[in-house]
Amino acid sequence: MIQSGFMDAANEHNDQQLLAGLEENVARLVEQLSECRKENELLKSEVSSLQNILRSFKLPGTEGPEVQVAVTSGDGFSYAEKLQIKQKLVMVLQKIERELRGEKAGF
Repeated sequence: MIQSGFMDAANEHNDQQLLAGLEENVARLVEQLSECRKENELLKSEVSSLQNILRSFKLPGTEGPEVQVAVTSGDGFSYAEKLQIKQKLVMVLQKIERELRGEKAGF
């Protein structure tokens, strides 16, 4: 009977240690999740800002038919080069959005 009481006390102590360890792990995970959510919101804000910039980006030739496509602007980029840059930016933003959605689905 004494040995049984000793084992019960040891098991209870082990259970308490295990529970304390689990509580610490859960607290750490909650903290990491909170940090990830903050970072996610920041990234969403940056993506949104980049999207707004990209939407407001006007390429030569898009304002009206009177502008010639072959004209090079003062910054040294042709219309075709600017169009390629815009397309690449769109692809980068789409990739970022997919990654953000993928991470959100993982939570």
